[in-house]
Amino acid sequence: MHTVLVPLAIEPVAIPDGSVLHEASGSAMGTSWSARLLLPPGVRNDLGQQMQGELDGIVAEMSHWEPDSVLGRYNRAPSGSWHTLPPRFVEVLDYALQVASDSGGAYDPFAGALVNLWGFGPERRYNQPDFYAPALEAVQSVLSRRAAQHPEFDRANARLLQPGGALLDFSSVAKGYAVDRLAWCLEQHGVRHYVVEIGGELRGAGMKPDGQPWWVTLEGVPGLDSTPTVAALHGLAVATSGDYRRYFEHGALRASHTLDPRSGYPVANDVASCTVLHPRCMAADALSTTITVLGAQAGLAFAEERDLAARLLLRRGGGLDELTTRAYRAMLQ
Repeated sequence: MHTVLVPLAIEPVAIPDGSVLHEASGSAMGTSWSARLLLPPGVRNDLGQQMQGELDGIVAEMSHWEPDSVLGRYNRAPSGSWHTLPPRFVEVLDYALQVASDSGGAYDPFAGALVNLWGFGPERRYNQPDFYAPALEAVQSVLSRRAAQHPEFDRANARLLQPGGALLDFSSVAKGYAVDRLAWCLEQHGVRHYVVEIGGELRGAGMKPDGQPWWVTLEGVPGLDSTPTVAALHGLAVATSGDYRRYFEHGALRASHTLDPRSGYPVANDVASCTVLHPRCMAADALSTTITVLGAQAGLAFAEERDLAARLLLRRGGGLDELTTRAYRAMLQ
């Protein structure tokens, strides 16, 4: 038995006669990507190469794994230097800073030093033999340094000040943005029926060849039972933040890769996962992380205030409890 979600608004877009089902796939951002689409007559079938090029460009700008990316060069830049940013970078940074402001700092794109400290960045990885959990003094030191840093974003002139030691990390927003750019790439070529995916984050539009929507199963928590939920990705994107993806255990501490920028520590609030459905995957990506950090009560209130379709799965007594927003429940069929 499944729970079924459908969007409240359906935009009827007819499938052009003669359309053929086309698939494309590749790798980017340390994971795989895929696309299924209905290719209208007269549209070139080399869209896979163009989508791969779009993703390669995003990696070259926003990856914290690539030292020569725009982000990597900013993170190593000297104090007082200004950096001109490309348009895609500006779009992501602008949105990330808005979420940071809205959430009271529960989300912070400048939390890269904390990410590195806890072993979830490109250096000193949590799964390496010589890694150890940071001491309280180390966490407090990073928090103090971050409080003294004041990166200045000049949105009008597309530039960013490096105050010295500020570390950007787009790992909880760039993948969702990349999904949006795959959709953009297809729509620029007249494709209106598709589903695109990068590492489990998806966005869909239109219909499959049989007239059905693109059905996807929402991500559950491995090892814990929950009712499978399928959603119709018709004009919707979906992203899930889960504490089971990357973590390590140190004594009684179970350290998830989702960090609270305010405390400097991994979240410990019983939220096993948060799924957000939104027209933009960039938003679903960042907001699912934000709600996870805020926790069940504050996170649900944050989502309700913004009319977000969100589901939280909480670890309770060896099982799961489910909390959902009004917008999510309105989609239930």
